[in-house]
Amino acid sequence: MASDGRKQPPWIPPQARPDAQLPRLKIYNSLTRSKDDFVPVDPTGKMVTWYACGPTVYEDAHLGHAKNYVSTDIIRRIMKDYFGFRIKFVKAAFRHYIGKNLPSLPSDTSPETFSEAVDKTYKQKVELPPLADAAIANQGQAIISPICSPGKLPEFFTKTDDILLPYLDALHGVEMDSTNYEMYLELSQKFERRFFEDMNALNVLAPDQITRVTEYVPPIVRFVEKIVANGFGYATPDGSVYFDIDSFEKAGHSYARLEPWNKNDRTLQADGEGSLSKGKSMKRSENHFALWKASKPGEPAWPSPWGHGRPGWHIECSVMASEVIGKAIDIHSGGVDLRFPHHDNELAQSEAYWSTPGCPIQWTNYFIHIGQLRIRGLKMSKSLKNYTTIRTVLSEEEWSARSLRICFLLMPWQDGIEVTDELMKAVVGWEGKLNNFFLKSLDLWKHSSPKTIIQGLGVTDQQLLSALEKAKADVDIALCDSFNTSAVMRILSDIITESNSAEALSDQTVILLARWITRIVTIFGLDPEGDLSNLDRIGWSGLDIPVSAEPYIYPASQLRDKVRTLACSGSVDHSAIAKLADGITIAAPTPVVESSIPYDQVLQQFRTNVKALAAQQSPAKDLLALCDQLRDVHLWNLGIYLEDREEPQPALVRPLDKLLIEARAERESAGTAKAKAKLEQKAKEAKREKELHERAKVDPLLMFRTSDEYLEWDNSGIPTVDAAGNMLSKNRRKKLFREWEKQKKMHEEWLATQQAA
Repeated sequence: MASDGRKQPPWIPPQARPDAQLPRLKIYNSLTRSKDDFVPVDPTGKMVTWYACGPTVYEDAHLGHAKNYVSTDIIRRIMKDYFGFRIKFVKAAFRHYIGKNLPSLPSDTSPETFSEAVDKTYKQKVELPPLADAAIANQGQAIISPICSPGKLPEFFTKTDDILLPYLDALHGVEMDSTNYEMYLELSQKFERRFFEDMNALNVLAPDQITRVTEYVPPIVRFVEKIVANGFGYATPDGSVYFDIDSFEKAGHSYARLEPWNKNDRTLQADGEGSLSKGKSMKRSENHFALWKASKPGEPAWPSPWGHGRPGWHIECSVMASEVIGKAIDIHSGGVDLRFPHHDNELAQSEAYWSTPGCPIQWTNYFIHIGQLRIRGLKMSKSLKNYTTIRTVLSEEEWSARSLRICFLLMPWQDGIEVTDELMKAVVGWEGKLNNFFLKSLDLWKHSSPKTIIQGLGVTDQQLLSALEKAKADVDIALCDSFNTSAVMRILSDIITESNSAEALSDQTVILLARWITRIVTIFGLDPEGDLSNLDRIGWSGLDIPVSAEPYIYPASQLRDKVRTLACSGSVDHSAIAKLADGITIAAPTPVVESSIPYDQVLQQFRTNVKALAAQQSPAKDLLALCDQLRDVHLWNLGIYLEDREEPQPALVRPLDKLLIEARAERESAGTAKAKAKLEQKAKEAKREKELHERAKVDPLLMFRTSDEYLEWDNSGIPTVDAAGNMLSKNRRKKLFREWEKQKKMHEEWLATQQAA
């Protein structure tokens, strides 16, 4: 109940001005755990305020961060570029890392007893995942191991920082100047810069405004003072200030609205407090959380009415968001692991600040929480040591910024993602399908004259255009349904399939479809060079071969096309082929620039080989084999592929992509398996032949006499009485006779070969 006796609703739907034009957008809201109509606080329905929590990063950002911020970026782009909202996007910079690692190890732990101490201390409390155990053990081993050379110092510090930092802090922490803020910020500023470099590499839009805690300490102090004045906080004799959940609830407010089931989870509460939860405290209740914490010697400290201290974790975002946006925020986002206690505590203390008796304030209307990235069932995190940094991933060939984003688009943003071989295969397939479609559409667009573009539309064109209109409507429904990108990805894939299977489509229909698909993938952020203002744009970046290759590869492809045509003409005109090789013109300066040398060498070698085969009057199969070699070996090794098409279309010059590479690997694997099976069959047949050869040496008179199954035989050696003394039946003797005849024939043939020899 509120202070005036009215019951406070769990969620207050915002109201828009009657004349505001709003899309039929529903957002999955963590506050209600349901899809709610999206109505901005702005009465006109145009401006949307959005506050996003930044990661607590003290090393380079990892793939878990990529999942969070790329998914957030996708939603932001859809709201801005599809629905047309003006977004004020505020992101918190990093919280300085001040936590202590491995706090429960005995003080007398030595390098020799490190592994044993970790096992004993932590396994008694909670079973650590194997990844964490291995990582901790490795760090302990790194401390023990000698350093071979100064060049390995960076690697040494990287492996041991979780041990050395707490150790050095324990030794010298009290000597540090607690007001030297630049010293404390140096590490976080370094990784803040690197984080935004990573986000730029992932094509994540920069925030409209960045907030940093150190710039907001005086407002934080004032914010805490007002919460205390409103009766929802209290100071303790040690100089700390805590939020009083009991008083907050007695005043009619609800606490832990995001995850009420975790309200009394002491483990999560302690985890949310971080280093602030360590040691003894003077708070009135275990579930109360810190608004302001007195600093120990050597820890960062700022002046306050309660003495020198530092902000609690949760109060930072409440103050920064309130200062920049105000008392009502449209969207607050972060990882799903922030729901409790971080965002629940933010919500409580912000409403404690802004609400007045009889007038409760809903500080945030929509909470968006992004699902986690999991590896082997575990959340990717620094503490578990099971993370891969974004920089590492993007430096390897397996993933690109685009393929990562496609991976996240294929799954609902609020769900966790388990990276599996099946998911990676789906990513490669979807990206390859779009690459193929865009390449062929661009080729049509480049070679279509204005006359062919305005040609009449046939039945198949009308059918595909109708399918396009339905796809547009379905995409709108999906995006209005809490940004259901996985449904949109299926819609795009399906209409491309329909386009590929349609016959006799006009160029203009394919180009129209390609431009619409280009717009959607650009909205999704799949093209760092995307330009929504360019309505004629088709495709995304990366579809062209290197500029330094163009003057040489296109002439090589054209020569190859003509050689293949002449080789398949029935009667090969070798003189005409020789003239083609001599008539190549290269539109490039001389001498050849260094970056173009590999491509020039391929062209010149191909031309030389064509002339040699023409001079030798070589058959068509040799010419065709040479053309295949250019495609499958020389250009393939340069990352370029020639996709042969039906005449009169020339080969499509394109860069290699994962789909082409994997398709070739599958063909080669199938070929290897087939060759292996053939060899095995050949060996099996050889073995059988050998066995038959050995068996043919046996005289039919003796073939049954060596068996223990029989006691008597006739003059031909065919059994008449079995081992039990019973006469063999007529049918049994008939069967044995057939075997005897077969052996007799084989033996006679063998004898004949022996005599011939």
